[in-house]
This record gives sequence, C-alpha cells and structure tokens, in this order.
Amino acid sequence: MCASVNFPDALMIQGKYQFQPPMPLIPGGEMSGVVEKVGPGVERVKIGDRVFGSTMIGSFSEKIVIDQLNLLPMGNKMDFKVASCFMMTYGTTMHAFRQRAKLQPGETVLVLGASGGVGLAAVELAKAMGATVIAAASTDKKLDICKSCGADFLINYSKQDIRKQVKEFTDGKGVDVVYDPVGDKYAEPAVRSLAWNGRYLVIGFAAGEIPKIPLNLCLLKGASIVGVFYGAFIAKEPSAYMQNTKMLVEMISNGKLKPLIGQTYSLSQTPQALRDMMDRKVTGKAVILCSEESRL
Repeated sequence: MCASVNFPDALMIQGKYQFQPPMPLIPGGEMSGVVEKVGPGVERVKIGDRVFGSTMIGSFSEKIVIDQLNLLPMGNKMDFKVASCFMMTYGTTMHAFRQRAKLQPGETVLVLGASGGVGLAAVELAKAMGATVIAAASTDKKLDICKSCGADFLINYSKQDIRKQVKEFTDGKGVDVVYDPVGDKYAEPAVRSLAWNGRYLVIGFAAGEIPKIPLNLCLLKGASIVGVFYGAFIAKEPSAYMQNTKMLVEMISNGKLKPLIGQTYSLSQTPQALRDMMDRKVTGKAVILCSEESRL
C-alpha cells in the first residue's frame, strides 16, 4: 500500500483544518493498494483488485478499512505510487479549473506555489486545457521544474515583483485566473494582477496566514473570489467528481499528465515526510511506502 502526503494531513495534526476529526488519529487522505478482503454486500470491488481512493484520514498505515464508494480501479497501466498521489492535487485542480473557474482555452493562469504537488498539478492541467501558464515559486531551481512541466513564463517571487512581471508577460492585460494554494503576502499582488472578469481561486494557505484582501480590488476589476473545497465537492456533487476522476485517470494513463514524485519515505519516516513538506523541501509529491510490498 502507498499513501501520499498533503497539507491537510499536517493541518489536521495541528488542529487547523476545517474538518477536525477527534484525536488521536492516523492521518493520510489518499492511498493505493490491493484489495485483501471484502465485507458483505460489497459489489464494486473484489479481492485482488488494484485500487486507489480518498480516505480523509487513516492512509498512513499498512492496511486500511475503507468504504467501497471511496475506491476506484487503477487499471494495469498506472503505478501504485502515482495512483496514491494524484487524487488530492489533480482532483482539487480539475475541480478548480472545470467547475469553479470554468477555464477556457487561450486564457492565462497564474499559479502561486507552482513547484509543490498541487502547484505542479495546476501547471500541467492548465496547459492540457489550452491555457497560457505563469508559474510563481520561491527559487530558480523550483522554477526550472515548473518549466519542465509546461510553464510558459516564470516568476521568482523571492526577488521579483508579481504584479510587475504579470503586466510584462500579458502586455498589461493581467491574468484571467489566479490559482492560489499559498495565501499570506502573495495574495494581494496576485489579486491586483487579475484581468477584467478575472477569477481568483482560493485553494489553501500553505504559507500559514489567511490573507486580508481589499474587496474594492474585485469591484474595480469585475473579478470573482472563488472558493475551492474538494472534500465538500466530492460529497455534494458525486457525479461531477466521478467524471473528473475518470478524465484524470485517462489523462495520466495516456501520458498527458505526469505526476512528479519528489521523494519517497518508509512508513516509519512519515513524521519526516510531513516536516519536509511543511518546510518546502519536497518538490512535487511526497509518497509513503506503507508496506514492504510497496517497495517492489
């Protein structure tokens, strides 16, 4: 069994996530593996099936009991590590672009925190949907990876001004969509970089601070601030969720999307994996190899 590390895992441990299960808990929100046993009435999966799914909690373990409704078949083309690490990042991003921003071919997207797992997913998906992508990250090394994943323009926001660079790249028009999993001090210059009728996607607050944005900026630009809560989307719009997921599986199986696994860890190294993710030491996704079979 494999599981991947996401920011909500760390936020739950810290008591900062919007969904807070009772303590003590086993974190881990997405996994892949092989079905060993099935309970009475289970019809969607059978023993021996290769599956992946969302769990919210519990995936950082050698075995897990999970509702069949939360599992999907992997097929034979997908690797277990890849299958464990795309539901949260690519699923969130597909929902953000398709249902929330209604991203259109030819539009321009600014991705903040573009070298992380969810950021690289946004770079890849936006390109696959026909958009021009401006990737913003904190180091040139991270931006090189963004470039290799398809980014058209790069901003190192540790030494470059976001708004100034966006103006230069868009001939003063601004971007149609901002994809922001970071928050904090980067939010306001990103909002100021929106074009008329722009959409600002609120993905998360990885930098630690929830930004305070002057709403007059949205008024002046006819812009929308759009929340993206993937967990609620799964529960409230299951048919759209399934459609999105099937599209992603097909795109990954066909090589149109290539999730980047930056680092793998053993189950005993899970605390280190969480620390590395929170300290921005992992580019792409961190994956936990939860059992010996995962190492094959």
